[in-house]
Amino acid sequence: QITERGIGNGISLIIFVGIIASMPSAVYSSFQLVKTGEMGILVVLFLLVLMVAVVAFICYMEMAQRKIPIQYPKRIVGRKVMGGGTQHLPLKINSSGVIPPIFASSIIVFPATIANFINIPSMKTVAESLNPGGALYNVLYVVLIIFFAYFYTAVQFNPKEVAENLKKHGGFVPGIRPGANTADYLDTVLTRLTLWGALYLALVCVLPSLFVANFNAPFYFGGTALLIVVGVAMDTAQQIESHLLSRNYE
Repeated sequence: QITERGIGNGISLIIFVGIIASMPSAVYSSFQLVKTGEMGILVVLFLLVLMVAVVAFICYMEMAQRKIPIQYPKRIVGRKVMGGGTQHLPLKINSSGVIPPIFASSIIVFPATIANFINIPSMKTVAESLNPGGALYNVLYVVLIIFFAYFYTAVQFNPKEVAENLKKHGGFVPGIRPGANTADYLDTVLTRLTLWGALYLALVCVLPSLFVANFNAPFYFGGTALLIVVGVAMDTAQQIESHLLSRNYE
Protein backbone atom coordinates (compact mmCIF):
# COMPACT_ATOMS: atom_id res chain seq x y z
CA GLN A 1 0.00 0.00 0.00
CA ILE A 2 2.86 2.40 0.87
CA THR A 3 4.57 1.72 -2.46
CA GLU A 4 1.22 1.92 -4.31
CA ARG A 5 0.37 5.33 -2.81
CA GLY A 6 3.80 6.67 -3.73
CA ILE A 7 5.14 7.70 -0.31
CA GLY A 8 8.46 5.90 -0.14
CA ASN A 9 9.32 2.27 -0.77
CA GLY A 10 7.23 -0.08 1.38
CA ILE A 11 9.89 -2.82 1.68
CA SER A 12 12.56 -0.26 2.66
CA LEU A 13 10.25 1.17 5.33
CA ILE A 14 9.60 -2.31 6.79
CA ILE A 15 13.39 -2.85 7.10
CA PHE A 16 13.70 0.69 8.53
CA VAL A 17 11.08 0.01 11.23
CA GLY A 18 12.72 -3.35 12.08
CA ILE A 19 16.01 -1.57 12.78
CA ILE A 20 14.40 1.33 14.70
CA ALA A 21 12.43 -1.12 16.89
CA SER A 22 15.66 -2.16 18.66
CA MET A 23 16.37 1.39 19.86
CA PRO A 24 14.26 1.36 23.10
CA SER A 25 16.07 -1.76 24.40
CA ALA A 26 19.46 -0.14 23.62
CA VAL A 27 18.45 3.02 25.51
CA TYR A 28 17.24 0.90 28.46
CA SER A 29 20.51 -1.11 28.53
CA SER A 30 22.52 2.13 28.56
CA PHE A 31 20.37 3.50 31.40
CA GLN A 32 20.94 0.32 33.41
CA LEU A 33 24.73 0.57 32.92
CA VAL A 34 24.70 4.19 34.14
CA LYS A 35 22.54 3.17 37.10
CA THR A 36 24.96 0.39 38.16
CA GLY A 37 27.98 2.67 37.63
CA GLU A 38 29.51 0.65 34.79
CA MET A 39 29.21 3.62 32.43
CA GLY A 40 29.85 7.24 33.42
CA ILE A 41 27.57 10.17 32.61
CA LEU A 42 30.38 11.88 30.67
CA VAL A 43 30.82 8.78 28.47
CA VAL A 44 27.06 8.73 27.75
CA LEU A 45 27.09 12.45 26.83
CA PHE A 46 30.14 11.93 24.61
CA LEU A 47 28.44 8.97 22.87
CA LEU A 48 25.28 11.06 22.27
CA VAL A 49 27.28 13.92 20.74
CA LEU A 50 29.24 11.43 18.61
CA MET A 51 26.01 9.76 17.42
CA VAL A 52 24.50 13.08 16.33
CA ALA A 53 27.76 13.97 14.56
CA VAL A 54 27.85 10.59 12.75
CA VAL A 55 24.20 10.92 11.58
CA ALA A 56 24.89 14.50 10.38
CA PHE A 57 28.02 13.27 8.57
CA ILE A 58 26.06 10.47 6.84
CA CYS A 59 23.32 12.94 5.77
CA TYR A 60 25.99 15.30 4.37
CA MET A 61 27.82 12.53 2.46
CA GLU A 62 24.60 10.97 1.07
CA MET A 63 23.52 14.37 -0.32
CA ALA A 64 27.01 15.41 -1.49
CA GLN A 65 27.59 15.51 -5.23
CA ARG A 66 29.97 16.97 -7.79
CA LYS A 67 28.18 19.06 -10.41
CA ILE A 68 29.87 18.86 -13.82
CA PRO A 69 28.87 21.92 -15.91
CA ILE A 70 27.42 21.02 -19.33
CA GLN A 71 27.21 23.75 -21.98
CA TYR A 72 24.61 23.53 -24.76
CA PRO A 73 25.02 25.74 -27.86
CA LYS A 74 22.18 27.90 -29.17
CA ARG A 75 20.35 26.72 -32.31
CA ILE A 76 18.48 28.84 -34.84
CA VAL A 77 15.18 27.21 -35.88
CA GLY A 78 13.46 29.43 -38.45
CA ARG A 79 13.57 32.89 -36.96
CA LYS A 80 13.80 31.70 -33.36
CA VAL A 81 16.93 31.09 -31.30
CA MET A 82 16.39 27.93 -29.25
CA GLY A 83 18.35 26.03 -26.61
CA GLY A 84 21.62 27.21 -25.17
CA GLY A 85 22.57 27.77 -21.57
CA THR A 86 24.39 25.72 -18.94
CA GLN A 87 23.14 22.64 -17.10
CA HIS A 88 24.80 20.33 -14.61
CA LEU A 89 25.55 16.61 -14.57
CA PRO A 90 25.40 15.57 -10.87
CA LEU A 91 27.82 12.81 -9.77
CA LYS A 92 27.15 11.53 -6.24
CA ILE A 93 30.07 10.82 -3.90
CA ASN A 94 28.36 7.61 -2.78
CA SER A 95 26.66 6.39 -5.93
CA SER A 96 26.72 2.72 -4.82
CA GLY A 97 24.51 3.17 -1.70
CA VAL A 98 24.57 0.33 0.87
CA ILE A 99 25.39 -2.41 -1.67
CA PRO A 100 29.20 -2.57 -0.99
CA PRO A 101 28.88 -3.21 2.81
CA ILE A 102 26.17 -5.87 2.22
CA PHE A 103 28.29 -7.68 -0.40
CA ALA A 104 31.46 -7.37 1.69
CA SER A 105 29.93 -8.75 4.90
CA SER A 106 28.28 -11.64 3.00
CA ILE A 107 31.56 -12.68 1.37
CA ILE A 108 33.56 -12.52 4.65
CA VAL A 109 30.96 -14.60 6.52
CA PHE A 110 31.02 -17.35 3.85
CA PRO A 111 34.60 -18.71 4.42
CA ALA A 112 34.15 -18.45 8.21
CA THR A 113 30.95 -20.55 7.96
CA ILE A 114 32.69 -23.18 5.81
CA ALA A 115 35.67 -23.29 8.23
CA ASN A 116 33.33 -24.04 11.17
CA PHE A 117 32.21 -27.28 9.48
CA ILE A 118 35.79 -28.55 9.00
CA ASN A 119 37.25 -30.09 12.15
CA ILE A 120 40.86 -28.94 11.61
CA PRO A 121 42.60 -26.66 14.19
CA SER A 122 44.02 -24.30 11.53
CA MET A 123 40.56 -23.87 9.96
CA LYS A 124 39.08 -23.15 13.39
CA THR A 125 41.71 -20.42 13.85
CA VAL A 126 40.72 -18.92 10.48
CA ALA A 127 37.04 -18.99 11.48
CA GLU A 128 37.79 -17.25 14.80
CA SER A 129 39.95 -14.56 13.16
CA LEU A 130 37.10 -13.79 10.72
CA ASN A 131 34.56 -13.18 13.48
CA PRO A 132 33.01 -9.67 13.41
CA GLY A 133 35.00 -7.19 15.48
CA GLY A 134 38.39 -8.83 14.94
CA ALA A 135 41.35 -6.97 13.37
CA LEU A 136 41.55 -9.26 10.31
CA TYR A 137 37.76 -9.02 9.81
CA ASN A 138 37.87 -5.20 9.89
CA VAL A 139 40.81 -5.01 7.45
CA LEU A 140 39.13 -7.40 4.97
CA TYR A 141 35.82 -5.60 5.42
CA VAL A 142 37.36 -2.21 4.51
CA VAL A 143 39.23 -3.65 1.48
CA LEU A 144 36.09 -5.41 0.15
CA ILE A 145 33.90 -2.32 0.69
CA ILE A 146 36.34 -0.22 -1.39
CA PHE A 147 36.46 -2.92 -4.10
CA PHE A 148 32.66 -3.29 -4.34
CA ALA A 149 32.14 0.50 -4.29
CA TYR A 150 34.25 0.76 -7.45
CA PHE A 151 32.71 -2.38 -8.97
CA TYR A 152 29.08 -1.29 -8.43
CA THR A 153 29.77 2.29 -9.60
CA ALA A 154 31.38 0.91 -12.79
CA VAL A 155 28.28 -1.25 -13.41
CA GLN A 156 25.87 1.65 -12.82
CA PHE A 157 27.64 4.53 -14.59
CA ASN A 158 29.18 4.24 -18.07
CA PRO A 159 31.25 7.38 -18.90
CA LYS A 160 31.52 6.48 -22.62
CA GLU A 161 27.73 6.19 -22.96
CA VAL A 162 27.16 9.50 -21.14
CA ALA A 163 29.79 11.22 -23.31
CA GLU A 164 28.17 9.86 -26.49
CA ASN A 165 24.70 11.06 -25.39
CA LEU A 166 26.10 14.54 -24.65
CA LYS A 167 27.78 14.62 -28.07
CA LYS A 168 24.53 13.61 -29.83
CA HIS A 169 22.60 16.42 -28.13
CA GLY A 170 25.36 18.98 -28.77
CA GLY A 171 26.38 19.25 -25.12
CA PHE A 172 29.97 19.55 -23.96
CA VAL A 173 31.99 20.11 -20.78
CA PRO A 174 33.68 23.55 -21.01
CA GLY A 175 37.36 23.11 -21.83
CA ILE A 176 36.99 19.39 -22.71
CA ARG A 177 36.64 18.05 -26.28
CA PRO A 178 33.42 16.03 -26.89
CA GLY A 179 33.64 12.24 -27.25
CA ALA A 180 36.59 10.22 -25.90
CA ASN A 181 38.15 13.16 -24.00
CA THR A 182 34.86 13.83 -22.18
CA ALA A 183 34.55 10.12 -21.31
CA ASP A 184 38.10 10.09 -19.87
CA TYR A 185 37.39 13.27 -17.89
CA LEU A 186 34.14 11.87 -16.42
CA ASP A 187 35.92 8.57 -15.61
CA THR A 188 38.74 10.41 -13.77
CA VAL A 189 36.31 12.55 -11.75
CA LEU A 190 34.13 9.53 -10.87
CA THR A 191 37.19 7.45 -9.82
CA ARG A 192 38.28 10.17 -7.37
CA LEU A 193 34.76 10.65 -6.02
CA THR A 194 34.27 6.90 -5.54
CA LEU A 195 37.46 6.67 -3.45
CA TRP A 196 36.05 9.20 -0.96
CA GLY A 197 32.64 7.49 -1.05
CA ALA A 198 34.23 4.08 -0.38
CA LEU A 199 36.33 5.42 2.54
CA TYR A 200 33.21 7.03 4.02
CA LEU A 201 31.29 3.72 3.80
CA ALA A 202 34.21 1.81 5.34
CA LEU A 203 34.46 4.30 8.25
CA VAL A 204 30.74 4.12 9.04
CA CYS A 205 30.71 0.30 8.82
CA VAL A 206 33.70 -0.17 11.14
CA LEU A 207 32.16 2.20 13.72
CA PRO A 208 30.12 -0.47 15.62
CA SER A 209 33.18 -2.53 16.57
CA LEU A 210 35.04 0.66 17.65
CA PHE A 211 32.06 1.73 19.81
CA VAL A 212 31.76 -1.65 21.53
CA ALA A 213 35.52 -2.15 22.00
CA ASN A 214 36.53 1.35 23.19
CA PHE A 215 33.42 2.70 24.96
CA ASN A 216 31.85 -0.52 26.28
CA ALA A 217 28.63 0.48 24.48
CA PRO A 218 25.80 -2.03 25.05
CA PHE A 219 24.54 -1.63 21.47
CA TYR A 220 25.74 -1.45 17.88
CA PHE A 221 25.68 2.03 16.37
CA GLY A 222 26.72 2.48 12.77
CA GLY A 223 27.25 0.02 9.96
CA THR A 224 24.79 -0.97 7.25
CA ALA A 225 21.79 -0.55 9.59
CA LEU A 226 22.51 3.15 10.19
CA LEU A 227 23.12 3.77 6.47
CA ILE A 228 19.75 2.14 5.66
CA VAL A 229 17.91 4.10 8.39
CA VAL A 230 19.31 7.49 7.32
CA GLY A 231 18.94 6.73 3.58
CA VAL A 232 15.31 5.56 3.86
CA ALA A 233 14.38 8.48 6.17
CA MET A 234 15.85 11.03 3.73
CA ASP A 235 14.25 9.38 0.69
CA THR A 236 10.80 9.20 2.37
CA ALA A 237 11.04 12.84 3.52
CA GLN A 238 11.92 13.95 -0.05
CA GLN A 239 9.00 12.00 -1.53
CA ILE A 240 6.54 13.50 1.01
CA GLU A 241 7.91 16.97 0.20
CA SER A 242 7.44 16.40 -3.55
CA HIS A 243 3.83 15.26 -2.93
CA LEU A 244 3.14 18.41 -0.89
CA LEU A 245 4.64 20.60 -3.65
CA SER A 246 2.53 18.92 -6.36
CA ARG A 247 -0.60 19.38 -4.22
CA ASN A 248 0.18 23.09 -3.79
CA TYR A 249 0.58 23.44 -7.57
CA GLU A 250 -2.79 21.77 -8.12
